[in-house]
Amino acid sequence: MGTPEEAVRLGSQGGLVVVPSAPVLLYMVDDLATRQALLDAKLAISDSGLMVLTWNRIKGDNIRRVSGLEYIKLLVDLPDFRRQGASFWVMPNEEALEKTLRWLEQRGDRVTRDACYVAPMYAKGAVSDPVLLELLRARRPKHVVIALGGGVQERLGGFLQANLDEPPAIHCIGAAIGFLTGAQVRIPMWADAWKLGWLVRCLSSPRTFIPRYWQARKLVPLLRKYQERMPDAPSAR
Repeated sequence: MGTPEEAVRLGSQGGLVVVPSAPVLLYMVDDLATRQALLDAKLAISDSGLMVLTWNRIKGDNIRRVSGLEYIKLLVDLPDFRRQGASFWVMPNEEALEKTLRWLEQRGDRVTRDACYVAPMYAKGAVSDPVLLELLRARRPKHVVIALGGGVQERLGGFLQANLDEPPAIHCIGAAIGFLTGAQVRIPMWADAWKLGWLVRCLSSPRTFIPRYWQARKLVPLLRKYQERMPDAPSAR
């Protein structure tokens, strides 16, 4: 993938868009449902700074990181996205939903509460949500923004893509929208550009994010071992 603008242009044409972090990429090894969702995605964006740095060093390449924050900032400014009724938002809780609605209202975007959905807690493995599916079939939005945790949102997005006759653009952007609405710690664009978003998050909530990003170090030997090849598939859970 080249520029953030190219990513948004392709991602807006329909189908599943994933922005996997390093911890989510590790699920390719031991989580069959997440692995399949990532493989089925129309577009996977190179959001992981650790992945990009490791890949470029191993291969002598110069692929560019396109962050989820860059992606969502460009996406929400598209005239097609801002049209009333064009977007539908899947949020992790009521607090995040309310902050998102307030932020959209401040921007002048007319998104109503019935164009939002608070997702339940999904079990491990393949996701099924017939309630959300029927809402989307009735409303037929052009864009669905899924702002759930990594590993969960990809499985939900894969379910929607597989079960909607004409899938909208399904953007799995995780916490990125929270950086804009205040639901998450704000990451300065300079920190995002220098691949330091992980550090800002660790400083804001050490107990939550330090263990997560420490676990992500396992991505380095995985990339060295497999490079262009897919890791061996996990057994079905």
